[in-house]
Amino acid sequence: MKVIVFGATGMVGQGVLRECLLADDVEAVASVGRNATGQCHPMLIEIVHKDLSDLSAIENQLRGYDACFFALVVSSVGMSEADYTRVTYGFTQAAGEMLARLNPGMTFVFVSGLGTDSSEQGRTMWARVKGRAENALLRLPLEAYMFRPGFIQPLDGIRSRTALYNALYTLLRPLVPVFRFAMPNQFLTTRQVGQAMLNVARHGYKTRVLEVREIRDAAFDDR
Repeated sequence: MKVIVFGATGMVGQGVLRECLLADDVEAVASVGRNATGQCHPMLIEIVHKDLSDLSAIENQLRGYDACFFALVVSSVGMSEADYTRVTYGFTQAAGEMLARLNPGMTFVFVSGLGTDSSEQGRTMWARVKGRAENALLRLPLEAYMFRPGFIQPLDGIRSRTALYNALYTLLRPLVPVFRFAMPNQFLTTRQVGQAMLNVARHGYKTRVLEVREIRDAAFDDR
């Protein structure tokens, strides 16, 4: 299996990339982003591209892949709806449309979020925009799956690029076992998200929108 990872320098993307590079059935991983991952691995192909709204310059490098894991996640804090839409919807749509044309029927997993608004009409800005991005992908000729994680615990030395998130994770670390026990459908780890993406690419899934419980179940699918 050959896979593409968008956003491999972010926390979720780092976790997905790690699981891909560890998987026996993955033969090549193309990392697409505005910055290099800094990792060196014989299976890893680094594609640094600054304008993710227009992928035409790297089109020939994206042919022949079986799956795309789109983990380009940004916080909406401090962003206008227009700017957040440009990144969360615009970049996603650009990738989805191009890959649907180059590799029709490929698996495309989009990292959305718990509480995403599929109606696109709710009051919460980020949820509306995420919902719009999800709906657009589901209309394309792709095997598209929407992942809606809640709290994600970073493992294996992975850190968020957002300093505030790192401080929050450090503060909450002693309480994570308690929270996981009390609210199991709110918590995942970076390992689980990466494993679930790979298993969905391998086997598909019974629903196109995966909430926390489905993501956790998919991670432990050992077929």
